[in-house]
Amino acid sequence: MSDLVVDADHLKVLPHHQYITKEGIAPTSVASSPIDQFRTWFKEAVEGGKVEEPEAMSLSTATAEGVPSARMVLFKELDHRGFVFFTNYTSRKSQEILANPHAALVFYWREVHRSVRVVGRVEKISQQDSAEYFHSRPVGSQLGAWASKQSSVVAEGEVHERLKKLEEKFGQNVPLPEFWGGWRVVPNEIEFWIGKPSRLHDRVRYLRVPGSSDDEPEWNIERLSP
Repeated sequence: MSDLVVDADHLKVLPHHQYITKEGIAPTSVASSPIDQFRTWFKEAVEGGKVEEPEAMSLSTATAEGVPSARMVLFKELDHRGFVFFTNYTSRKSQEILANPHAALVFYWREVHRSVRVVGRVEKISQQDSAEYFHSRPVGSQLGAWASKQSSVVAEGEVHERLKKLEEKFGQNVPLPEFWGGWRVVPNEIEFWIGKPSRLHDRVRYLRVPGSSDDEPEWNIERLSP
């Protein structure tokens, strides 16, 4: 664990503990597809039982002017095209994606000293796929999607008051809101990282070959300096 020094106007984090990971990765040891490599790592993170919330990921977006913002969201699906998450289409993240359809994701699995970084363009998934996921959620979460005008300023108690009215209106049969659904990050770069002693970490990056298709991309694989 890191130690901390705090005084009246200063906060300082002392040196971080050393990583002691024995395993490593190299361009010759990873899968030829980063999607397949991620699938393997994610399965290990889930089934290993050490990582508390392996689906948590940082999502970074930016305005048309390039002003960035980041937040934690939940990864929900991986297909041959990319990484899917769900949100309100009127939220800040969605508005930034509409203005600048590129994003970056970071998974950090501290307990196993692994991280995955994804960069790519963003596309909406189909309404049918959004509806299928929406109706798999608990009814309370479905109603919550209707009740929250995400990222807007609200008065105290306003959301809960709105929720009560929606419970009366919909009951157990909650339709998919037209303002809610999934986004897919279609990667052009994915990096896999393993923490190693003396900060000499293993980093392997996949870069999409220019001109290769989203459905059957080709990749260059390279080792990066720590």
